[in-house]
Amino acid sequence: MKLTKTISIVLFALLLSFTIISCKNETIKEPSAEHLALEKAEKELSDNLKMYKTIWDDIINKGEIDKINETNFDKNITLIYAPENIVGIEGFKEYYQNYLTGFSDITFTLVDVFGQGDKIVKHWNFKGTHTGDFFGIPATEKKVDIDGVTLVKMKNGKIAQEQDFMDNLLFNQQLGF
Repeated sequence: MKLTKTISIVLFALLLSFTIISCKNETIKEPSAEHLALEKAEKELSDNLKMYKTIWDDIINKGEIDKINETNFDKNITLIYAPENIVGIEGFKEYYQNYLTGFSDITFTLVDVFGQGDKIVKHWNFKGTHTGDFFGIPATEKKVDIDGVTLVKMKNGKIAQEQDFMDNLLFNQQLGF
């Protein structure tokens, strides 16, 4: 019994020594270029999503329209719009100013925001009372509650393009038209 125990201990010690020696002989591999590129892309997407959420909360909920600037938006920001796209910081700012002057008690909620690469998808909800001029429509004092989705393209950490989708018929009905 004593001999068996001694042999077991010796075998265990040899196995442990072999394992330690094997581990020491393995070289630590540096991350591959592909792995590093993936990590960089994930960080850029994370940074873009964080910035995007903050900017739109500040612009719509806090009324900070001047955050539509070249720090946060590409100078050629494009709003895909019919009958003609809106291009440039000033035109983009004028477009969204209509929401801020047209509605009071605004609540803009980002229901979900996600992305891949330089693309972001935003599911949003807009609530407010139509108490001011909105694209030439005089105040109706009607409340609106509308959901929509925005497709976004980012460029160098800035918002470069947006395209909104919402139920315009429902929106106009809520305004009383």
